[in-house]
Amino acid sequence: MRQHIASYKDKLATVFNNEIPAFWRRKSLLRVEQAQPLDSAIALEASTHCVTVGEKPWPGWNMLEIDGLGGDAHGAATVFIHTANRIIESSVSLRPGKVTKRILWVPMGVKKVSLSFLASVSALAEATVEWVWLTPWFAHDRLARRLINNHANYKGMRLSQAVRSLHVESVAQARRWRTLALADYDQTHAKQHVDDDYTRWVATTEKAANEDPARVIADLKSAPLFSLVMPVTLADLEHGEAPFLDTISSLKAQSYFFWEIYIVLSADISDEQRQSLERSIPATSRINVIHSYHREFAHLDLQGFVQTQGDGVMRISVGDQLAHEALCKLAKAWNNYPEAQLFYADEDFLRADGERCYPAFKPDWNPDLLLSTNYIGRVALYKRRLLWQLEAEQSELLGSLTNAAAVDYALALTFFMWHSIYGTPHSVCHLPLMLYHRGTALPRPLLQNDAVKLVQNVLAQHVSSVEANVRPGLTATSVRIEWPIPSPEPLVSLLVPTRNGVDILRPCVDAILERTSYQHFELLILDNESDCPETLSYMAEVEKRDSRVRVLRWNYPFNYSAINNFGAAESRGSIIGLINNDVEPVNEHWLTEMVSQVSRAEIGCVGAKLYYPNGMLQHGGVILGLGDVAGHAHRFFPRHSEGYTGRLKLVQNLSAVTAACLLLRKSVFDNVGGLNEADLRIAYNDVDLCLKVREAGYRNLWSPFAELYHHESISRGADDTPSKRARWLSEVKYMRRTWAKQLDHDPAYNPNLTLVHEDFSLR
Repeated sequence: MRQHIASYKDKLATVFNNEIPAFWRRKSLLRVEQAQPLDSAIALEASTHCVTVGEKPWPGWNMLEIDGLGGDAHGAATVFIHTANRIIESSVSLRPGKVTKRILWVPMGVKKVSLSFLASVSALAEATVEWVWLTPWFAHDRLARRLINNHANYKGMRLSQAVRSLHVESVAQARRWRTLALADYDQTHAKQHVDDDYTRWVATTEKAANEDPARVIADLKSAPLFSLVMPVTLADLEHGEAPFLDTISSLKAQSYFFWEIYIVLSADISDEQRQSLERSIPATSRINVIHSYHREFAHLDLQGFVQTQGDGVMRISVGDQLAHEALCKLAKAWNNYPEAQLFYADEDFLRADGERCYPAFKPDWNPDLLLSTNYIGRVALYKRRLLWQLEAEQSELLGSLTNAAAVDYALALTFFMWHSIYGTPHSVCHLPLMLYHRGTALPRPLLQNDAVKLVQNVLAQHVSSVEANVRPGLTATSVRIEWPIPSPEPLVSLLVPTRNGVDILRPCVDAILERTSYQHFELLILDNESDCPETLSYMAEVEKRDSRVRVLRWNYPFNYSAINNFGAAESRGSIIGLINNDVEPVNEHWLTEMVSQVSRAEIGCVGAKLYYPNGMLQHGGVILGLGDVAGHAHRFFPRHSEGYTGRLKLVQNLSAVTAACLLLRKSVFDNVGGLNEADLRIAYNDVDLCLKVREAGYRNLWSPFAELYHHESISRGADDTPSKRARWLSEVKYMRRTWAKQLDHDPAYNPNLTLVHEDFSLR
């Protein structure tokens, strides 16, 4: 009997050390039950597959682990647990290339378990399912940790606080602790995809956030007059008068009264059409119709603008509609942010049946994203006094533009020029509200060649001393700026910490030496007490073989921050590169791109686009507040995906980038005190560094034109032991304590998007 008790205690001790014994695991393959083909546009012929799990779990708490999924297993799977009386349904967030884990409560009497995937047959061919039975305390611990890291209601709580909060709520609602915890836990796995679930988001989340317009208007200290300009060309009337009337109706429906619109009719519109439009417009001083002698769009726009009397001016196109409370919310922002000169908001599209779709949830002011594409879009309200100045400065350019998209981008770029000289952090106000709906009769899009010309014009005026090349970008309406390398070329010091692991070090170092077109660099291998003869032999050989390589010894316990600070102190370059020993360049131009960006005076840290070895995206920049502290944007997206609103193919400013491949000027590194080796020995030191650099007044930047493979965390392993987890938790606490305000609002993201998943799905 004592032997049995001792054996049981040993097994429990194993679990208390966060290890799951093999006898509690039940593994099985998946059997495809049925498939429902989807639209052929889905990549790799993906379909919804229902699969049956062979092994059934034991009753109680279980960890479901799904492994071996192919890269096109999309979004989330649904788990169905069938009993005699009911079917229990749960959502599971998929992680292609990694083990997907999800805690489930399994009742007695399970008859069958099945899962529903959106994937191709090949993506499920090697997939396996494993059930891991959990003790109640272990399950409760994992549930609470997940809620703290991923649920808005538990952010910043300690473990004991989260558990107590659930207990208090369970008593108040007379419901089981398990029921409440699972309901909140389910929310951290469920996804609202931007395209598929937008209608539901509009009906629930957006509706719940609406304010009483009467109260908002009553609280305004000042009531600005807003002027709208709407040029109307013959092409705008191709679909009849209905789109035109829809636009006017959206204005008449505004609860905010102080607005005017100038409708400028092109000379090529017939008299009959003019008369018909005028009959449909109510007689009011707020709606003004101008009969123009011009046909060119830019002249129509200017003719309307010079007639305006408002404090703020914005454009609107035929067929587009303002949200019901758009002007009310703009007036509120006008009062709350008196220094702002430009106000912009989010926008979406209208289907023919009036349903809203394709939402563009935008970031806050993002200068380098604006230089890549006009992310600001249509709903842009400028203070009239500044707009006069912008129009005057670009009168020659604006006069040659042929559509609304070109005028919008030209004005935004001209504002960028003004802001870079005279602006402050408060000069731009982004409202994360869906205030503008683009109609079905869409104006002509901005041609890429026109976008290139506009950016060239801005750079010629703004940075005339810099010979930057502007080329077509990776998306249909984007551009790429190739910034010049300073002369003489700056020396770059690439810091590569390592300990043993020659199998990953050799490919990394050899690839950098052989596949990097920018030659003026030194590569410092920071050896952390390697004792593997093969590793030591390789380091000696490569140091002798290539004069750019130096091996420096760091004979202390591993501390990522300290070892890189040591390397930076020993470096000779004016630019420092933090490089993991498990990265490999995809092409030879990666360092050229990063050096050209980091050499700009206003830029701080520069990050790269990183892939897993299977080609799935590993790093598209860092989003603050994602998960526990921060997470990688677009992780697990296919290699050639454009990402949300094209952002995977656009140079842009981000709050942080990963130190797996990060460049910054040594002067900036020293100015902010380098990496924090006291509080952040392993995790989040790169996020902390980037935030310090941003606080110092620099813009951090991510570029899709610097591409590398990253064998993530191979060298140091995962945080899977009690001591490692305790260290990680202390680093999480430090980040929350130091940067809580920044972590709760990332200006490069949008508060309507999730902080649980990395895929820009809805909150």
